[in-house]
Amino acid sequence: MTTQAEDHNYQGKIEELSLFLEISQILDQSLDLKQVIQPVLTAVADHLGMLRGMITLLNRKSGEIFIEAAFGLSPTERERGRYRLGEGITGKVTQTGQAMVIPRISEEPEFLNKTGARRGKQYQDISFLCVPVKIGNETIGALSVDREFSGERKLQEDVRILTVVASLIAQAVKIRQSVMEEREQLLEETSRLHKELEERYKPSNIIGNSKAMQHVFDMVAQVSKSDATVLIRGESGTGKELVAQAIHYNSHRATKPLIKVNCAALPETVIESELFGHEKGAFTGAVSTRKGRFENANGGTIFLDEIGDLSPMTQVKLLRVLQEKEFERVGGNETIRVNVRVIAATNRNLEVAMEEGGFREDLYYRLNVFPIHLPQMRERRDDILLLADHFISKYGEANHKPIHRISTPAIDLLMNYHWPGNVRELENCIERAVLLSVDGVIHSHHLPPSLQSAESTNTQVHGTLQDALDNLERELLMDALKSTKGNMARAARMLGITERIMGLRVKKHDVDPKNFRTRT
Repeated sequence: MTTQAEDHNYQGKIEELSLFLEISQILDQSLDLKQVIQPVLTAVADHLGMLRGMITLLNRKSGEIFIEAAFGLSPTERERGRYRLGEGITGKVTQTGQAMVIPRISEEPEFLNKTGARRGKQYQDISFLCVPVKIGNETIGALSVDREFSGERKLQEDVRILTVVASLIAQAVKIRQSVMEEREQLLEETSRLHKELEERYKPSNIIGNSKAMQHVFDMVAQVSKSDATVLIRGESGTGKELVAQAIHYNSHRATKPLIKVNCAALPETVIESELFGHEKGAFTGAVSTRKGRFENANGGTIFLDEIGDLSPMTQVKLLRVLQEKEFERVGGNETIRVNVRVIAATNRNLEVAMEEGGFREDLYYRLNVFPIHLPQMRERRDDILLLADHFISKYGEANHKPIHRISTPAIDLLMNYHWPGNVRELENCIERAVLLSVDGVIHSHHLPPSLQSAESTNTQVHGTLQDALDNLERELLMDALKSTKGNMARAARMLGITERIMGLRVKKHDVDPKNFRTRT
């Protein structure tokens, strides 16, 4: 048979295990430490019969110890409880990582009572127990309680229990710190990428100084801050998608998604499902419910490129989304409401399409709230060299090939060409030229045959070897004179020929050195 003392001891162990289990369950309820610390203190108070308790944490940056949670303290008293390392009992425990027991706080001069909660004679027999909260060898705070003095032995038992509780809290803090650090890293990375997108797509980064492009920039600035539907019109390759991105990333929706849909690239049989989603079993292959692009863009912007290629049936559904901000998934009955800004783009003549019955008139007027027309390259020739320099820098860096300049004949070809493919064609031409260059210069023969054979370039391609050699010789002469600002002697030395031969070649090709003397 067990004695009464043994029964009491057994019962005490059961209560301790019950307390530890309860605290573990509380700590598992939330990753937010502030939500679980207070219930933990309440559980400790119920078990130990404490009058007051508090969990203090160390701010590593400021070195200040503050009360994170408290039991039995008023908000004012909690605010007063701030310590420096080594200050008072709490400061010493946090500094040393060693527990301290004060049997009677009235007899301990180092007990500061900074909260002001212990006053009067009734507090003379109050004990103060303080144990460190440690992660490994690092003390991150302290757990302390007030209780009535009930003998040294009982105090040591309570310290043991508090030490286990502090260990449980420390493990919870460690897990939460790890989760919070990962979350902060993700937030920082998201913020960095968002800023990168903002910098990349803001209107000031759309290349162009021509009057035509300045008008586009003004239009983008006016419409970006609104929720108006925008219709971007222009030939293929003029940069419609870039303008759509600039509008989105300069709007109040910039932190929300920008979803892009190329209506011409999607078959008519799947475009409706792509835009509005579908329910499981709606058609063969629909093995699960799938959200559409409009749902994914909720709160942000959807960019519908090549809007003129939509089928009549899809046009009807799109019109409803624009008017009512709602739709149903394919095969579904539930009405889904969305808050999405629509930016559309097309290179087609929608007015002609309306007359021919290929595009709905009501949809046209819903889309054409704020039209922006992008000029063709032939309307912004002042930007050609600016764009060429930008692409040279881009592809020179990408291919580790520094390009220092564009030769005069190459500039003439670029400026005289009619650019049916607009900016996209110019970019492709420059990328090719960068890859072909071997001397850090873009020469005319590095440009595609389409530029050199086009009627608008005034450059004829002859079939004989002699004609090709003459063209190359003339280009080299002009490049040398340009580099030397028309100085014939220096140009001759650069080309490795005599001044006499230089004079003969200049005369042969009808090149006037005076034309280069004022050039840089």
